[in-house]
Amino acid sequence: MTRTFRLAACASVLALGVGAPAAADCGIGAGSVSILGNDFPALQAVVAGARECAAGDVSVSANLTSDHRDLQVAALTANPSQYSVAVVANGSIVPLLNAGLIRPLDGLVERHGAGLQPSQLVRIEGQVMAVAFMANAQHLFYRSDVLEGAGAQSPETLADVLAAAEAIREAGIMEYPVAMVSGAGWNLAQEFVNLYLGHGGSFFEPGSAAPALNSDAGLAALETLKALTSYSNPDYLTFDSNSTQALWEAGEVALMLHWGSRAAGILSGENSPAEIVEATVLAPAPVVESGGRPATTLWWDGFTIAANTSDADAEASFLAMLNGLTPERIAANSELAVWLGEGFEPTPASAGVLASAQGGAAPYPMQPYMGLMHTALGDNLAPFLQGAASAEETLETIEAAYTTAARAQGFLN
Repeated sequence: MTRTFRLAACASVLALGVGAPAAADCGIGAGSVSILGNDFPALQAVVAGARECAAGDVSVSANLTSDHRDLQVAALTANPSQYSVAVVANGSIVPLLNAGLIRPLDGLVERHGAGLQPSQLVRIEGQVMAVAFMANAQHLFYRSDVLEGAGAQSPETLADVLAAAEAIREAGIMEYPVAMVSGAGWNLAQEFVNLYLGHGGSFFEPGSAAPALNSDAGLAALETLKALTSYSNPDYLTFDSNSTQALWEAGEVALMLHWGSRAAGILSGENSPAEIVEATVLAPAPVVESGGRPATTLWWDGFTIAANTSDADAEASFLAMLNGLTPERIAANSELAVWLGEGFEPTPASAGVLASAQGGAAPYPMQPYMGLMHTALGDNLAPFLQGAASAEETLETIEAAYTTAARAQGFLN
């Protein structure tokens, strides 16, 4: 049940100026296009382009929701599938692959994807299974005015972040100056993944599905996570991307680890005063030691086509998604993402993602059993942060939960 995931290296995927299809019109005779994905401005722009294909015998609908990961497997298992398109990322594609719920795109790429570059094509066991259209990563946001007022330096390391947080608290400026996307479950697990890789950890034994979490790197990542949350609002286990961004825009925090895809909205000033926008600095994700790997993971976002949809709807869906990714549309929305197509020009909003990538951030692990590890992390990290379990007990519990799940799915004997 092991898979070999052959993906374009993130470094090449992040190369700017790669080609994208220049579709003057959609070229769809008939078909039903239905899109499931996350809800953020860049994807909204892509879907707006896809919606332009709706005419005559072509229908286009979309469900963009933060619950997309919880919906996708059941929705695509239905036959016919409830959605013809699932927008995915490094991690969320794996359950769909394991269950055989998305189709190879080689034929569609051959007929309609002449403008796509190899770095955009996500190949798994030799077949194109997704088309990547943007890159993302969590990185550091900080308020230069608040740090200056506290006499703190611009953070580069995790220790610098903690020192700045302490200086802000000691100066009486903010009691809880730090925010992360740390809601219990998937989001909290992602924060640990970032810190663990930043500490040089490896989740699995080489060439095996056996866990390797119980290590010095695992202990260090847990302690760093606990230290960061000690400077966060006590409600940090409820924070999702929206609530964390809202804290920043309300001026309630000065140091934030958040997704680069949220930077454009923050810098737009639509929900925050000009003084916050002007003092917002987008920095690379902090490192453990100077010159080390940024404590974040690189992600790509892309689209897949459901296996349980008709060939006609699959083709219509592929063409509609390409219409959302024309060079003109990308150029008009350059500030919303680090786009992987022609027309993208780097903007201030992309600075943190690009700097983290250039600093050597690791891609999110793509082993087929990584989802089980992520779930085990999300289910068992909160007790440690709340003082109900030691670091050693927490790592043992996580490994045990993962091992049980991996054995049940045949990844371990």
